[in-house]
Amino acid sequence: MAKFRRRTCILLSLFILFIFSLMMGLKMLWPNAASFGPPFGLDLLPELHPLNAHSGNKADFQRSDRINMETNTKDLKGTGMTVLPAKASEVNLEELPPLNYFLHAFYYSWYGNPQFDGKYIHWNHPVLEHWDPRIAKNYPQGQHSPPDDIGSSFYPELGSYSSRDPSVIETHMKQMRSASIGVLALSWYPPDSSDENGEATDHLVPTILDKAHKYNLKVTFHIEPYSNRDDQSMHQNVKYIIDKYGNHPAFYRYKTRTGHSLPLFYVYDSYITKPTIWANLLTPSGSKSIRSSPYDGLFIALLVEEKHKNDILQSGFDGIYTYFATNGFTYGSSHQNWNNLKSFCEKNNLIFIPSVGPGYIDTSIRPWNTQNTRNRVNGKYYEVALSAALQTHPSLISITSFNEWHEGTQIEKAVPKRTANTVYLDYRPHKPSLYLELTRKWSEKFSKERMTYALDQQQPAS
Repeated sequence: MAKFRRRTCILLSLFILFIFSLMMGLKMLWPNAASFGPPFGLDLLPELHPLNAHSGNKADFQRSDRINMETNTKDLKGTGMTVLPAKASEVNLEELPPLNYFLHAFYYSWYGNPQFDGKYIHWNHPVLEHWDPRIAKNYPQGQHSPPDDIGSSFYPELGSYSSRDPSVIETHMKQMRSASIGVLALSWYPPDSSDENGEATDHLVPTILDKAHKYNLKVTFHIEPYSNRDDQSMHQNVKYIIDKYGNHPAFYRYKTRTGHSLPLFYVYDSYITKPTIWANLLTPSGSKSIRSSPYDGLFIALLVEEKHKNDILQSGFDGIYTYFATNGFTYGSSHQNWNNLKSFCEKNNLIFIPSVGPGYIDTSIRPWNTQNTRNRVNGKYYEVALSAALQTHPSLISITSFNEWHEGTQIEKAVPKRTANTVYLDYRPHKPSLYLELTRKWSEKFSKERMTYALDQQQPAS
């Protein structure tokens, strides 16, 4: 009888463990914001809650080994080891399907290293403190120390590279070309401006345009929320971008249903600025209006909360995008809301651009934000997002991201790496090119499906 009870207890424990694992897996794939109340971590966003960054001392921060959620790392013996892919994994560009100019990928040129920049930039990202001191005290502080300790949970195949390195830019263009991505949405700050952890990058735009053109890619601009961004500064920004880069053959223009070919600008954190300020720039009667001028364009607002819909209409924006690769994090990033958002856009003559991503993990820079991690599940999470996007019959799809390594949303090639303190995540058992290959597969599917419902089956105007 005792043996029977012991066996029953063991079987019951195993069953409970299986159910728990199954539920966690489903949460990673289909987190339902409604079942958890307000989306986890919504106070991470500007205005919704301030996020303060404190560098601290490098010596204060030693990362413990991470659990590799994607792969088994038993075959990584020794420390400081990076497994490089075989050269046979290279793709013959001539054999690839055509580029899809309706598929955009967010691209970041803010990385630096001593060889090209005299120091590491962004790879040494500080660990951000939680705004609640009671929570912050439970987590490490300090700054990452490249090249082995970087501000990412994954490790790039190219190492801790510099965005200034022409060979890196070219490799990135090859990778995007191999994935049939037609347009890169370049993170952009005005000249002499940058994010708080980086340096100015506008001087890199000519090289990025040239390298993109070599592979027939186009470049659009993702305007970041620099200090004091308003209608007047945005008017200057748009004028600067179009005057300086608008005649380059790689400069992206989108052909509207009315036949106009216009530049397209993604505006990150657009909700920070009041609708009345945006209306000065984006409505025909605005005091700084660019409408019907040589600097007119398509301006795409970031929608985070449902209430932002009315603000976007009042502002005069031409469309919305959702950016975040975390299903369930915000109203806009939740797949279950995309059909409603598409209907709203159709009703108000707006462009709907759902943003898809392969996963999310930012605990290398926000160690307290584990609740927003989304496991890649060997590509399944990405394909679920792409499938949800296609179901809305979108005009455009954006990918978050090509290379935002801090938040673990990159589709760029990553390799296994292990150091004394860190086991980086990777894409095994698949190749480093897994997410490029999945992107190419879905890009082709998107192109074919789009032909059945869209009226504008054209290549972008040059």
